[in-house]
Amino acid sequence: MSVTERIDAYPTRTIGGYGVRAGRPLPFGATPVPAGVNFSVYSEKATRMWLVLFEPGAEQPLAELEFPAAFRIGSVFAMTVFGLDGGSLDDERLEYGFRAEGPFDPEHGDRFDATRVLSDPYARMISGRDVWGTEPDRDRPCPYRSRLVPDDFDWGDDAPLRIPTEDLVVYELHVRGFTRHPSAQVSAPGTYAGLREKIPYLKELGVNCVELMPVFEFDEHDNPRSDPGTGEPLLDYWGYNTVGFFAPKAGYAATGRFGMQADEFKTMVKELHAAGIEVVLDVVFNHTAEGNEQGPTISFRGLDNATYYMLTPAGDYYNFSGTGNTVNCNHPVVRDFILNCLRHWVSEYHIDGFRFDLAAILDRAPDGTPLANPPLLEQLAHDPVLRHCKLIAEAWDAAGLYEVGSFPDYGRWAEWNGQYRDTVRRFLKGDPGTAGELATRVVGSPDLYTGRGTAASVNFVTAHDGFTLHDLVSYNDKHNEANGEGNADGANDNNSWNCGAEGPTEDPEIQRLRMRQMKNAMAILLTSQGVPMLLAGDELARTQAGNNNTYCQDNELSWQDWSPHETGEELYRFVRSLIAFRHAHPLLRGADHPGVCSGSDVSWHGTRAWEPDWSADSRLLAVLRTGDEQIYVAMNSHWEPHDLELPTPQSGTDWYLVADTAAEPPYDIHQPGAEPPLTDPGHYRIAPRSTVILLAR
Repeated sequence: MSVTERIDAYPTRTIGGYGVRAGRPLPFGATPVPAGVNFSVYSEKATRMWLVLFEPGAEQPLAELEFPAAFRIGSVFAMTVFGLDGGSLDDERLEYGFRAEGPFDPEHGDRFDATRVLSDPYARMISGRDVWGTEPDRDRPCPYRSRLVPDDFDWGDDAPLRIPTEDLVVYELHVRGFTRHPSAQVSAPGTYAGLREKIPYLKELGVNCVELMPVFEFDEHDNPRSDPGTGEPLLDYWGYNTVGFFAPKAGYAATGRFGMQADEFKTMVKELHAAGIEVVLDVVFNHTAEGNEQGPTISFRGLDNATYYMLTPAGDYYNFSGTGNTVNCNHPVVRDFILNCLRHWVSEYHIDGFRFDLAAILDRAPDGTPLANPPLLEQLAHDPVLRHCKLIAEAWDAAGLYEVGSFPDYGRWAEWNGQYRDTVRRFLKGDPGTAGELATRVVGSPDLYTGRGTAASVNFVTAHDGFTLHDLVSYNDKHNEANGEGNADGANDNNSWNCGAEGPTEDPEIQRLRMRQMKNAMAILLTSQGVPMLLAGDELARTQAGNNNTYCQDNELSWQDWSPHETGEELYRFVRSLIAFRHAHPLLRGADHPGVCSGSDVSWHGTRAWEPDWSADSRLLAVLRTGDEQIYVAMNSHWEPHDLELPTPQSGTDWYLVADTAAEPPYDIHQPGAEPPLTDPGHYRIAPRSTVILLAR
């Protein structure tokens, strides 16, 4: 008996010209089944629900099929529809949405509007934003239409790399900005395919994990502001405003206009894995693109507003995210949604881990109170599908909940260590009283992560949100005028120092000092225990002209300029060599904090061996790591040189010079195995504002 004959053997209803049957409530979303598609959608208070079908690109619906009351199981509307698109079983060209009828009672949290065609929260693909930058049609019914994705990608032998977390060197990048500049010289600029062409560069640099800024579908036109200088509209360039959580951003795909973004994304992941590079996604579950009470109704608000969002007693939106709404993450339905989303990206796209934006929101109760035992975080930590994924928290939110070092980790979570960033920046600029805290930070912050190990600390000096490394040493103040907010946006507490001139300068002494400061930052970062994270382009001295909040700058201010220049080439060589040094020496990557049972230990030194200076005026600190080998790092943020008495290395070894940030290239750093011996093994003169790395062998 054929599939069609088996279907015909059972009774069906006809609704809107299609044969239908009661569907399966799980999984949610649209799922191909023999000869049809199963549609399932949750709504606690909807009184009626319609499935709205569209031909690709058509303005008006092809058909609207109301779910019969008998097709509702609990709070789930489920229906199997046969004969879609002339009988094609799983034609990915199908576009659909839902209409939900229910109470409109904002004071009690309900905002149903049956005139709205809503996106499926579980849609595997979203149409309507297929080509980056094209003007959206706001009057189009259901501007973000849901689509199916064919399950026919050949992963071959691809498997999770499972690189130990402590061995990672993370590289945070923006998919579009990384290759959009003409100097990138790729065939498909600003796309997943373009990123694939840069894999040899990433491999040469030595990073083994890319952290991609948001790639879930979003609308880049969700920004009302214009550039005050040019009048040009500004876009939502960063993408922290999700429209479709299960759907890869079509505008980042060279094939987006053809609906092939899923395959292009998977091919990128597959090739990164083949190069030994893991893929971590920056995910945003703390808020959605629907905004506050004046925002658009796209999906969640029209399906079940009171379930998906944290609401005040008056029915307004709590705004712990700073963007207008806050997702009700610890509601059981929403927890399942987040879990299913992450499982989807791991199983369907082979993603290796996730960095959670404003993750402190994930442990808030519906009224915003921090939970002692947040069920979502516990489920994520112990979920069997996510068992080997990296889970990284940005352990704070926009409402002031700061949990660095106290984030509920369940033995699994790592954190962006904001205290590491602030301490290193303050030390570099020469602030008093920082040597003691720096000592704690460079050994994995045991004060914050005792019992969790060094891999709980993701160390960084710069990230997308803030100055680039070049700008950190070139500007005292932010310069965000181009964002159209009167320079009021972006952080003010940057702990930056311009080295003597604000912005570009032709002064050679200032230029060399800035180069030395950039090298100092990288030397400290890449010899610290914990997981180092670099901001893409920092190794090439990328500048944003002092803008520390380029969320809306889809232009050369944000794009990586690959044009050769002397500063970039010098810094790139230094950083690449430092990464190679880190990979070559496990002592720098120990998973345990130094001390008992770690197999390694540290000692602290000042200008005299074994005598660190912890006074408020001290601006020099040296650390000696001892295990199967010895590595000595001296960090001097003082504006004067110092004569260092070196500790005697282990018997049978001598000190060799790995790096001196004050030396002119190529003597600023030496390749592993080619380090020269010290001419005076017991002493070293460290230059002002410089870092020295020695290896005993």
